[in-house]
Amino acid sequence: MGFKGELLVCAILECETMEEMLSSMEKAKEEGADLVELCINSMSFSHISEVEQLLKQRTLPAIVSFRTFCRGDSKKTCLQVLQLALQLNVEFVEIELEVASNVVMTELMNKRSNSKLIVSSYIQGGHLSKEKLGNLVTCLQCTGADAIKLVVDVVYITDVAPVFHMLTHCQIPLIARAVGDRGLISQLLGPKYGAFLVSGSLGGNSIPGLPPLASIKQVYKLEYMDVDTKVFGVISNPVGHSKGPLLHNPAFRHTRYNGIYVPLLVDNVKEFFRVYSCNDFAGFSVGIPHKEAAVECCDEVHLLAKSIGAVNTIVRRPTDGKLVGYNTDCEACISAIEDALRERRITNGQASHASPIAGKLFVLVGAGGAARAMAFGAKSRGARIVIFNRNFERAKALAQAVSGEALPYECLDKFCPENGMILANASAVGMQPNTNQTPVSKDVLGSYELVLDAVYTPRNTLLLQEASEAGAIVVSGVEMFIRQAVGQFKLFTGGLAPEDFMRKIVLEQF
Repeated sequence: MGFKGELLVCAILECETMEEMLSSMEKAKEEGADLVELCINSMSFSHISEVEQLLKQRTLPAIVSFRTFCRGDSKKTCLQVLQLALQLNVEFVEIELEVASNVVMTELMNKRSNSKLIVSSYIQGGHLSKEKLGNLVTCLQCTGADAIKLVVDVVYITDVAPVFHMLTHCQIPLIARAVGDRGLISQLLGPKYGAFLVSGSLGGNSIPGLPPLASIKQVYKLEYMDVDTKVFGVISNPVGHSKGPLLHNPAFRHTRYNGIYVPLLVDNVKEFFRVYSCNDFAGFSVGIPHKEAAVECCDEVHLLAKSIGAVNTIVRRPTDGKLVGYNTDCEACISAIEDALRERRITNGQASHASPIAGKLFVLVGAGGAARAMAFGAKSRGARIVIFNRNFERAKALAQAVSGEALPYECLDKFCPENGMILANASAVGMQPNTNQTPVSKDVLGSYELVLDAVYTPRNTLLLQEASEAGAIVVSGVEMFIRQAVGQFKLFTGGLAPEDFMRKIVLEQF
């Protein structure tokens, strides 16, 4: 097993016993790993013979590593373990830079027959410049290793950029990993920059910064990525709940578009765009809490998005690299409500061309980016708007912008001036993990003809369950999600979106 050719997918195994290591290795094999990293320092073993047994029984090619941090006599044990791995012809043997003196490297090189030597450096804390990383890579290369490895703790997603730079410019094969949730793209985008190996975690054993093995193979299909792959993603915080990757990646493949869509855990949206400014970072969905701040990052903003004051889609125009902001939430939400109301009216023999929202009382919960899109959409269709939000000042500001009314959040449960109203929840109330919460108690739901919940994790929220029991038409956040995603996909690819295909994926997978 070498460094050329197909992308290698590695499962990192940190287990206490030999038995756990072996069963995890089997699991990794089932989930599609090509090789495993056996972190021997995580094992409690009384005698080196246990390690020998493990290495002899391995069912996948392996990297044997032994980190010497925080252990008293560990350097001696480390060298024992690495020498044993070489004797047993383990495919890759990893040694830390601190241990890899000339004497040690010469000794290990003399002892090996087929094993490849990897020299590694683990960097914790602090911002890393390209220069610092470059100097470190030079030191690693000078050891004479067959490959080198960098594991970097990152504080922000922008700290991953120098890692990509190293991957592109390194003279010998480099394994690079940014640790932590904000480092996830180091694995998902690594192959674009020349990474020959990416690491993943076993199902049910999530490690921050490592994608699940199954998603590498099934969702992202990283083996098809190349230097020309365009990068798209969802900018959000938190971002783990986003279903965007499950939808956009298969849609790219279905339309034969060379793109990848990844979760981007962003703290400072302005800084993100400053660092990732090349044309390859081609388009973005914008989620909570960045929809309003992102407006300021755009060079141009579509008229509707400008009036809303929130963008949920940003596309980098290929001709001049300018960022253009759009809002596909607005049309997604309003058309979903209109279609659901029309469907019931057609059933009752009351078809009409006018918007079924016109003249209705539209009760909106929330005042963030998604709520702004709904408020402006409802206003454009002639609805009367009432806004409830925990932050009353924000509710008032939005109400003023759409000639509506703001009322204190505490009054929401008692608010019932007429029947046949529309309720739209654009807040995060009821979203996983707080699935037992709902913005409105069941008692008042009978006054609403239709209830929409923008939350789509879970698909059937408590609010929707109770609204359905109260006899209201319900519109799921999944429906809104599909519609806004179709709009985004068209903007991303400058073409058509496979709407039926995308709908089918969402309904099967979500």
